[in-house]
Amino acid sequence: MRLPRVTATTTEAAESAPPESIVPIAAETAVLPPARRWERVALVVLILGTAIAYLWNITVNQMGNSFYAAAAWSGSKDWKALLFGSLDPGNFITVDKPPVSQWVMALSGQIFGFSSASMLVPQALMAVAAVALMYGAITRVTLSRTAGLLAGAVLAVTPVVALMFRFNNPDAVMVLLMTAGAYCTIRALPRASWRWLALAGVALGFAFLAKMLEGLMVLPALGLAYLVVAPTTLRNRIVHLLGAAAALLISSGWYVLLTIAWPESSRPYLAGSTNNTFMDLVLGYNGFARYLGQNHMGGKNPFQMPEGYEIPHSVRQGFGGFGQGHDRMFTGEIGFEISWLLPAALLAFVLVLIARGRAPRTDLVRGAALVFGLWMIIDGVAFSEMKGGMHAYYTLAIAPAIAGVFALGVHELWQRRADKFGRIGSAALILSMGIWAFVVLQRNADWQSWLRWTILAVTVLAAIGLLLAAVPVAARLARIDTRATSVLLVAGVLAGLAGSVAYTAATLPESHTGGGPSVGPPAPPRDMGALNAFRGQMSMMMGGGDVDPKLADLLRATNTKWSAAIDRSGPAAGLELATHTSVMAIGGFTSEDPVPTLPQFQDDVRNHQIGYYIVPEVHLPDSWRTDKAPEGAKDPKDAAGTTPLPDKNAGIWRPAGNKEILDWVMAHYTEQHVGGLAVFDLTAAAH
Repeated sequence: MRLPRVTATTTEAAESAPPESIVPIAAETAVLPPARRWERVALVVLILGTAIAYLWNITVNQMGNSFYAAAAWSGSKDWKALLFGSLDPGNFITVDKPPVSQWVMALSGQIFGFSSASMLVPQALMAVAAVALMYGAITRVTLSRTAGLLAGAVLAVTPVVALMFRFNNPDAVMVLLMTAGAYCTIRALPRASWRWLALAGVALGFAFLAKMLEGLMVLPALGLAYLVVAPTTLRNRIVHLLGAAAALLISSGWYVLLTIAWPESSRPYLAGSTNNTFMDLVLGYNGFARYLGQNHMGGKNPFQMPEGYEIPHSVRQGFGGFGQGHDRMFTGEIGFEISWLLPAALLAFVLVLIARGRAPRTDLVRGAALVFGLWMIIDGVAFSEMKGGMHAYYTLAIAPAIAGVFALGVHELWQRRADKFGRIGSAALILSMGIWAFVVLQRNADWQSWLRWTILAVTVLAAIGLLLAAVPVAARLARIDTRATSVLLVAGVLAGLAGSVAYTAATLPESHTGGGPSVGPPAPPRDMGALNAFRGQMSMMMGGGDVDPKLADLLRATNTKWSAAIDRSGPAAGLELATHTSVMAIGGFTSEDPVPTLPQFQDDVRNHQIGYYIVPEVHLPDSWRTDKAPEGAKDPKDAAGTTPLPDKNAGIWRPAGNKEILDWVMAHYTEQHVGGLAVFDLTAAAH
């Protein structure tokens, strides 16, 4: 099948020709040559290999992030919960993200029955789709299936991709939709197709409904690339972009209007918002407030202890942090997840722009470089400057951009491997890959120590050979011809990819659960002393840990709308998954959402809507006590609003978010202790 193109440079048959023979080809004559047999086989291997690797033993990740798993379970049980992304089938409150990701997982649960597999398999299949889109996008602009295969393979062997496309966070569907937007934009470029550009707008509209503003961070790159490259008048380009913007607004705005039109009394509260509106969530908690650092941990100090207690500094450090600073993209867990090819991709972007400097405005390769290169830079700078809470896995958002611009750079250098620019550029690219892979692997020096030295040796030798080839006298003496240059380039690129491939291979078989999964081999166990004990007790707060069988039986035996109420969405999600009952999450994810109010909670109790009220209890080590309580204090109280310690010497901390509700329940109902939790039966007579 022959596909017309604008300003393509050559067919694969001309790749071995000297650079002076490479000239732009008109739209009517630029075609993608028929696939050779090995290319068809390689594409099948890439697609099937990605599917097998990502689907194999995927249930090792169990429920992944229980917060989103509970919402997927709820949506598999109730259509309204599916529509709004409710945390519970009773539709008290949503998760703090839009529901596109929940739609996919919950629908799968409705069709196949909810399970780890029904929830996670769609995520893995999204990875296959993203790899296929990368292959299609790069193949179209370079007229080289080899370049497309490289782009797809690089995406598949990026550690954060292997991590998050086998997980249940909304990042996977968001990145697939962002990749689809880039693909549609590249399809729009050759003929200035407003239809393909409108489809890009639709894709980004649904990316917005997956993770709000983060899904739109690619938008400036796509818009600028079309404005620069599309082969039509400036007026038409602007009109087309306005049409795509309208498509984006329609594909995302319908849901916003739905939340406005639907009566608040019959839909769940939109978690993370201060006033139960979607746009407050977009612009506040999940928008500028997050970027400016005004919403991490809900504005509370996560280490705020009851008066008279303090977590030692050594233990506090054990919790780690999100990390900040201009080098964030290259350090810590983020470095392991995404940075393997980041220096090389930045260099590749520059090299492609230089190599295509004299090409016409409508040059497709340069247009694709703008799409992926600007996407990479815009998102990378935004993540580096982000002041609020940022998980390392957020960087999944630039994985397709890195893969795309890297593949474009390698393709351009391959075409020019017979001249000085191509050889020097190839040497620089390979050195950047090898040296940075060595640096990253050095941070985990006890794991496969031979690998970093092998990568460094092969890439340095390949780079030296390419540099010698760039000097005519040295090339003749060393007998380095174009064929030898090709071998050096291929060997250097493969060696440079080895670190990312190895870390991806180490990531796939490991079990990843909780809110902050990490890549690579498992970390060696460390004796953290009090920190381990403290974390074990705090696991309930994060939706992890085992639920006591006696408590599970109590909740399953209820016949109320909500089997229980507990502060925060994390523990509510854990209880839901353990008991398959609806649990009210007081205050949402951070406990700061203003629902329910005390009168609302009292009405639900009087109307027999809630079975139990549950409060976690954390036993603080005696060594964490300060010398004495503040002078004049009768009952030590947590400044953040938790309960008085029932016994100062016992060191029991009840980190409840809504103190009004807790105090009312404690004053009117008798507590019992089950599995380290204080449990109040709200169906019993109040006293």
